[in-house]
Amino acid sequence: MKRLYVATHNAHKTREISQILPGWEIVPDDPTGVEENAPDFSGNALIKVRAIASRHRGEWCMADDSGLEVAALGGEPGVRSARYAGEPTDSAKNNALLLKNLSGVEDRRANFTCAIALVGPDGAEHVVSGRCYGRIALAPSGAAGFGYDPLFVPDGYDKSFAELSADEKNAISHRGRALEKVRAIL
Repeated sequence: MKRLYVATHNAHKTREISQILPGWEIVPDDPTGVEENAPDFSGNALIKVRAIASRHRGEWCMADDSGLEVAALGGEPGVRSARYAGEPTDSAKNNALLLKNLSGVEDRRANFTCAIALVGPDGAEHVVSGRCYGRIALAPSGAAGFGYDPLFVPDGYDKSFAELSADEKNAISHRGRALEKVRAIL
């Protein structure tokens, strides 16, 4: 089985990547101490992948940076999605703050964005992205998924990401769409 090192400590993300890229051994490598200070998702993904690629020369390495962008909030939480409510990261607090900031707001359009950076065995860098458009629900629903999944209802659906099966979510999600592009590169 081919090995893919992934810059993450998020078990949920590792599981999603494994489901979408069968045939690859997904090896998490936490880029501890790396400061994600780029102004966009692509830049943060590159920062993380370069950090782990330096430890795994001659291997495929990958990092993603993903987030929720809400139209009525000027694109927030954006690159600060995981830390929207502050440190340490806390999904329940992030979701509560998002609902508070959207209280009384009718325009609840949003999208998830995922940028994935790859470094190949030859050191070549690749960056791809995927998006999923939808809206923010008035209240959380569903027990699956993670992060903002209980609040995000993708276009064409009446269920949140957290109510969809893993296969349903992976087929339409921002990460699923970006990973399809990764599959073509790998």
